[in-house]
Amino acid sequence: MTSDITVQAQEGVLVADDADVVPKHVGIIMDGNHRWAKKRHLPGAAGHRAGAKGVRVISEACVELGIKNLTLFAFSTENWYRPEGEVSTLMDLMRYVMRTDIEDLHAQGVRLRIIGDRSRFADDIHAMMDDCEELTRNNQRLNLNVAVNYGGRWDIVEASKTLALQVQNGELAAADIDERLLHHHMSLGDLPEPDLLIRTGGDFRVSNFLLWDIAYTELYFTEAFWPEFDRSHLRRAVETFAARLRRFGRRA
Repeated sequence: MTSDITVQAQEGVLVADDADVVPKHVGIIMDGNHRWAKKRHLPGAAGHRAGAKGVRVISEACVELGIKNLTLFAFSTENWYRPEGEVSTLMDLMRYVMRTDIEDLHAQGVRLRIIGDRSRFADDIHAMMDDCEELTRNNQRLNLNVAVNYGGRWDIVEASKTLALQVQNGELAAADIDERLLHHHMSLGDLPEPDLLIRTGGDFRVSNFLLWDIAYTELYFTEAFWPEFDRSHLRRAVETFAARLRRFGRRA
């Protein structure tokens, strides 16, 4: 990718003179809901409700921009340690988004996939996840991956367990295990690795998100809280990405 490629905003949509400036896969750590609400003297639940609306907005923006894969960090394995009332609110919001937004996402050609450990979720949430995935499974305009009860370390451990079991069963020799095999068994092993990782809310860390996948991902941090992050913020992040020279450990 060259650093002099221009990206222009026309009627709210990025138009690039080279397709390579548009990342094939974007990951977003959606942070700052609670601080957004606190800044406005609102309860934390109001921030989470405002943030939930952003999922459809940014998904539709990715479709407009030609981004084919979007992975959102919605609920980490550590989020269970938050106050019980906040966790309950997040579970209700998960139900709400799957119930109210899935038809619009389906109409946009979005395929929804839930990644993470589903075992701790209520039966109705589990069933809704299955239904949403089944409804959208043949869509091809955008792969929307939502990480819930997910952690990057958990993902690596689960992939390792799968390979260890294959070795134990005599299906695989330990000497044959390499990066390619391990990658294949990761949650997103069938997709391109993220080109761009965005974190909202002003913090500068990856918080156990896609640890295997982001080895060479470009990082973009913004002070905007997630409820504030809109199409214009996404365009700005993509413009920044387009201006970077990616070497992957090699000389330019």
